[in-house]
Amino acid sequence: MILSALLTSVGINLGLCFLFFTLYSILRKQPGNAEVYAPRLVAEGKSQQSSNFNLERLLPSAGWVTRAWRPSEAELLSTSGLDAVVFMRIFIFSARVFTFAVIVGIFILLPINYMGKQLSLDFLDLPNKSLESFTISNVDDGSNRLWIHFSAVYIFTAVVCYLLYFEYDYISSKRVSYFYSSKPHPHQFTILVRSIPASSGRSYSETVERFFSEYYPTTYLSHWVVRRASKLQGLIKNSKRLYRRLVNLKTANHDRERFGRAGFMGLFGERVDLLDHYEKKLEDIEDNVRAEQSSCLGKEVGAAFVSFRTRFAAASAIHMQQGVNPTQWVTEPAPDPEDVYWPFFSASFLKRWISNLVVVVACVLLTVLFLIPVLIVQGLTHLEQLEIWFPFLKGLLRIAFVSQVITGYLPSLVLQLFLYVVPSIMIMFSSIQGYIAMSQIEKSACIKVLWFTIWNIFFANVLSGSALYRVEIFLEPKNIPAVLAVAVPGQATFFIAYVVTSGWTSTSSELFQLSTLVFNFIKRNICRKYDDEFEVPSVPYHSEIPRILLFGLLGITYFFLAPLILPFLLVYYCLGYLIYRNQLLNVYAPKYETDGKLWPIVHDSMIFSLILMHVIAIGIFGLKKLPLASSLTVPLPILTLVFNSYCRRRFLPMFKSYSVESLLKKDKEEQNDPTIASFHERLATAYQDPALLHGRYSGNSASIIAPLLSTAEVDS
Repeated sequence: MILSALLTSVGINLGLCFLFFTLYSILRKQPGNAEVYAPRLVAEGKSQQSSNFNLERLLPSAGWVTRAWRPSEAELLSTSGLDAVVFMRIFIFSARVFTFAVIVGIFILLPINYMGKQLSLDFLDLPNKSLESFTISNVDDGSNRLWIHFSAVYIFTAVVCYLLYFEYDYISSKRVSYFYSSKPHPHQFTILVRSIPASSGRSYSETVERFFSEYYPTTYLSHWVVRRASKLQGLIKNSKRLYRRLVNLKTANHDRERFGRAGFMGLFGERVDLLDHYEKKLEDIEDNVRAEQSSCLGKEVGAAFVSFRTRFAAASAIHMQQGVNPTQWVTEPAPDPEDVYWPFFSASFLKRWISNLVVVVACVLLTVLFLIPVLIVQGLTHLEQLEIWFPFLKGLLRIAFVSQVITGYLPSLVLQLFLYVVPSIMIMFSSIQGYIAMSQIEKSACIKVLWFTIWNIFFANVLSGSALYRVEIFLEPKNIPAVLAVAVPGQATFFIAYVVTSGWTSTSSELFQLSTLVFNFIKRNICRKYDDEFEVPSVPYHSEIPRILLFGLLGITYFFLAPLILPFLLVYYCLGYLIYRNQLLNVYAPKYETDGKLWPIVHDSMIFSLILMHVIAIGIFGLKKLPLASSLTVPLPILTLVFNSYCRRRFLPMFKSYSVESLLKKDKEEQNDPTIASFHERLATAYQDPALLHGRYSGNSASIIAPLLSTAEVDS
């Protein structure tokens, strides 16, 4: 692939980014678009848009950039939580890493690569030169200039490790200080107890009460046994959907919309008054809900949320074996009530085990099937292959601009379109694995998407072609460095185009929120739907963090191979920092908090990227007939693993649980707090399944009235 194709791709994406920024700065000021571009401000009552015409609304402006830049990290922490701060620290860390990488790579390594004579290319024909002239492949075999690359690998590794240590230390200390400054939360005083042994003539609730009253007489506070409520949750979901339809019908107030067919999708069945039809149907469903709620009280599951008077007592119960049989009275930290994922509490051990096995098989199948679009994408990067597949397009493919767009821009765009569905699939896979918290589901999906992306975007594209089918290569580990050393530099142009397409354009489109804008327009102006329930979205960490880390892997891997990719990555991280700051402050609101537990994923990914760079360096120096440099690079991955082991021992325990010192200090501070007694009272009902407290819609479609079961009825 020649540089002109890459320049065409960059030009197209720069135009799209400018278009997105311009449209965003105009559309965000229009009346009615606040729910798209500032839903968080709308929910908090801070949106001040008026419907009066103003010429300023039609002019693009960059005022949102300064407003996104101005708030301090402390303000971001107070409004969006520690997870948002950690998310932004990924951009800060990456920007620091690649600022150093750009200085070394562009001003030192790139000129050395370009001055090489290995490829014997014409220096005067720069626009049509192969990108390989800017890579290490152009350096002469055995040249002493390769020692500069060797030194750069060592120095860059040291800088990345230093910054990783600094960030790990900073975020772990921030996590502790955030804990000290936080108000009491139910999950800090509560544990989840599973595998409660069944006792004849005694309910699970009585068994839990007796056990913890006997062994924790001074610290045990209350408990709540989980009920089997999957059927009830389905009924409530149906009642909410019918309620929204009723609200929309009453808001529309048109006879044409009020009358329709009662069958499937409104296309079949007799024509009826939909308002009366839905009200009767809603009453029937809520009668079933009331009956199911009453029966759910007797459907106890062998799991319970047990609350204690202090955080230290709860932490002690988590880390101690409760019964003689280690498979009974199994304890684990409880999630926050808003974070609880209720469907899998009623699943048996066998069902959870089978679900995990099915998810593993499904992930493997998805990874294999995704090789099909990868091979299609790689075919698009080779015009001769396209001419073989589609001979009737031979004349069109020989047009310079068309060939440049197809080989430079289209492959990364096609791959990005296929990738859009992967995060949703991984969320679905993680949700059936038996996790009891939505944050655990998102963290599991984040890890799945990360490694899926690394394999299918990096390795599958690098090894596509003959190497992909020579499985025996990977059966001999000594061949892996040589294979990667040959394959990785050849894909530099594709990955630069991918960074521009998936990085620049996708990040700018995140700002534009096109799908939300179109949906909001259709809902309000065509369907005439005005839902009372306004839901503020949350940051999709499971899809955004893997993308950021993939770009980090590309930058670290190509640092000494093809440093031309580094400026594009630095621009991406600077764009992402500004755009996601704006989104966190105006668009997204946290639904739950993991207290920064996503950072270890970032750290491990960076360590993997460094080791991958070292393995490629060992192979490339060997191929370049510099065996001494290849041998001297071998200790580098070992030293990196030693550094990682130290960091895991030094910092990782702080992300798993809080220390005794922190817990006791926080408990002592609140001993004389007058509000702690009322907080303990609220703990008794904090973990009630929301399905058991569902309010009644029918009879009053304007608001939800009293729960079908009162708290007193539930407690009894």
